[in-house]
Amino acid sequence: MAYKPGYYKRTKGLYVPDAQEPFKLSRSKIDLFVECPRCLYLDRRMGIPRPSMPAFTLNSAVDQLLKNEFDGYREKGEAHPLMEEHGVDAVPFAHKDLETWRHNFTGVQHLHEPTNFLVFGAVDDIWVTPKSELIVVDYKSTSKNDPPTLDTRWGDGYKRQMEVYQWLLRGNGFDVSPIGYFVYVNGRKNESSFGEKLTFDTYLMEYTGDDAWIEKTLHDIKETLDADMIPEAGELCEHCPYRDFAGKGIREIYAQKKLL
Repeated sequence: MAYKPGYYKRTKGLYVPDAQEPFKLSRSKIDLFVECPRCLYLDRRMGIPRPSMPAFTLNSAVDQLLKNEFDGYREKGEAHPLMEEHGVDAVPFAHKDLETWRHNFTGVQHLHEPTNFLVFGAVDDIWVTPKSELIVVDYKSTSKNDPPTLDTRWGDGYKRQMEVYQWLLRGNGFDVSPIGYFVYVNGRKNESSFGEKLTFDTYLMEYTGDDAWIEKTLHDIKETLDADMIPEAGELCEHCPYRDFAGKGIREIYAQKKLL
């Protein structure tokens, strides 16, 4: 594939300071800022995103199959056996906007007026209690030798993800439980044969969210994007050090060959 000049340069969806139109800010870009303010600035202010990753199509297939399964119980207005097994007094939430809320480019939306950010995020599922309290549910899939856990760097991101969804639904006037659930499935790798089937162990992991961090983070994002100075890289960012060292190495070679 021949890469054209400007191939990695985005021209749409860029942040413009003092613009009147609300700026669409996805849940994933909020998490990108938490990880690395510089990467968010390069992406949304300068149009230089991180290199794209291959699509996790098997994970997406598992997500869709879980949605199909829970949707069957949603249509009947009944609790899924997993919910009954773990004593969750709720049923899958039936709402006319559920498919919109699940769509990656629409999701649940809420205008944060102080920053003029139209924040959005696509939920996997929502359950509802007899008291009409909504429960955010997120599907996760992996294949590990040990049972999955949320006590990892990735798990911290999953927790923030759920908290943003809870915040968005509250912003739309819903009564939302601080307790959410991860339906986490772990693929078995020690089966005797494949047989064109993957088998999983399913875990229901409870998490109590706290969205208090979101308000300040949105203001911090606006302050960062409004500035003309590129911010410092995040402490755990793997992309910025690579860019810095690669750029330095290229400049040194060019200088030696007197190409600069």
